[in-house]
Amino acid sequence: MNTLRQAVQEYLSLRRSLGFKLEEAGKVLPDFVAFMERHRASCITQALALRWAQQPSNVQPANWARRLSFVRQFARHRSATDPRTQIPAPGLLPFAPKRARPYLYSDGEIRRLLHAALQIPCRFQRDELQPWTYHCLFGLLSVSGMRLGEARNLELQDVDLAAAVLTVRGAKFGKSRLIPLHVSTCKVLADYIARRERHWANRRVSSYLFVSNQGNRLDGGEIHRHFYALSRQIGLRGPADSHGPRLHDMRHVFATNTLVRWYRSGQDPERRLPILSAYLGHVHVADTQWYLSASPELMREAMRRLEQRWENRS
Repeated sequence: MNTLRQAVQEYLSLRRSLGFKLEEAGKVLPDFVAFMERHRASCITQALALRWAQQPSNVQPANWARRLSFVRQFARHRSATDPRTQIPAPGLLPFAPKRARPYLYSDGEIRRLLHAALQIPCRFQRDELQPWTYHCLFGLLSVSGMRLGEARNLELQDVDLAAAVLTVRGAKFGKSRLIPLHVSTCKVLADYIARRERHWANRRVSSYLFVSNQGNRLDGGEIHRHFYALSRQIGLRGPADSHGPRLHDMRHVFATNTLVRWYRSGQDPERRLPILSAYLGHVHVADTQWYLSASPELMREAMRRLEQRWENRS
C-alpha cells in the first residue's frame, strides 16, 4: 500500500487529468499530509482531519469548512485502497456559503471607469502602454462576460479579428470555447494591438495579449489594485472601503443584460438559458440559472411577462 503522500499526488494527478485545476487543493492537501506525518498517522482519521482543518484559530469558520472539504474528497478517494480511512462526516464544521450579491454597473459607470483607466499616470516611458492595456482589458470584461483569468490568459493567437472571434483555452475544467465579438469591440482590440506592437517594437515581450510594463502577463493582484484605485477615483468605492463592486460583477451584468434583452424581445429566457450557459463557460445550467433572480430589472421583466400571460387568459 502506498503512503498518504504518494496517494495525494496520485489523487491530484488523476483529477487534473480530468480537467480540474485544483490550485487550492494542490497546496493544502500536501500540508495535511505533512500534519499527518508529524502525528505519525498512516491513515486518515476524522479526529486528526478535524484538528488540521481548524488551523489557524484566528480565521473565519468558512475557511475551516473549506479545508475540511478538501480532506473529505481526498478521503473518499483514499478509502477505495485503504479501508482504515475515516471519511469526515458532512455535518462537521457546517457552513452554508453565501453568494456575494453582485453589483450591477450602469453603462455610465462603465464609461467612467474606462475613461479613468486612460488617465492612469505614466512615470516612465515603459508605462505608456498601461492606460490602454487597462482600458482594453476592463472594456473587454464588460462586453464579453469573460472571467478575469480567461482574459489574462488570452494570447495574440487567440484573437481573430477577421472572424471576430476570441478563443478561450483551458478555462474551468480544461474546457475551451469561442466568444464572438461585436464590430466595436474588434476596433478597440485592433487599436490596442497596434499600440502594443509599436510600444514593444524590437524588444522582447510575451505572447500574452495583456502585458505588464515588463512585457510579462499581467499580474492578477496588480489588476485588482488598479481597479480598486480607479473605483475610488470615480466614486464606486469610498476612500476607506474594503468591499465594493468587483471586476467579476461585470460578468453578472453581461449575463443579466442578455436575459433582459431576451425578455424584451419576446423570447423565452428559460429555454435559451443553455445557450448563455455554454457562452459563459458554465459546467451546469444551474450556475447560470442563478442570474434569473439576481437583478431587480430582470425580475420586473419576468413579472411583466407573467402579467401579460394572465391578461391573455382572462
